[in-house]
Formats: sequence, structure tokens, C-alpha cells
Amino acid sequence: MKIHHIGPMSVNPYQRQLAKTERLAAGKASSDKVEISKEAKELQEAAGWEQARQAKLEELRQQIESGTYQVDPKAVAKRMIDYYRNNR
Repeated sequence: MKIHHIGPMSVNPYQRQLAKTERLAAGKASSDKVEISKEAKELQEAAGWEQARQAKLEELRQQIESGTYQVDPKAVAKRMIDYYRNNR
């Protein structure tokens, strides 16, 4: 018994895969979409607070340079105690 035409039969599996991916891509029309999360919106609003913070820092800097800045030792001690109690 003799068998002829053993080997490739003009079937290229890579071409079939390529055709399949092209067919799927043609059926699916994709479009870009951008959504801004709630957290990102909050960060954008926080950017406005930056100017107020800079103004307060400048005021504190001037008070320190002029020697009129006063530290409340009780408030500092309370914050230190709260910090060490909560961060154990």
C-alpha cells in the first residue's frame, strides 16, 4: 500500500488564527472612554486648599522669623500622647 501527499496540505494554522482574530476585531468596535473617579475629583478639589495652606505657612514663617510665634505645650503633649496611644 502506498500513501502519497504526506506532509503539509496547504493548511497554515497561523493564517487561520490570524483570520479568526481579524474577524473578532471587526465585530467589536472599541472606543476609548475616560472616567474620573470620585477620589480623583476630591484630589482636584484639594488643589484649591493648597493656596490656603501656602498662605498659612507663610504667616507661620513670618511669626517664627519675627519671634512672635507661641507654642502651646499642653496641646503638643496631648497630640504626642494621642499619637503614641493610637499607633501601637
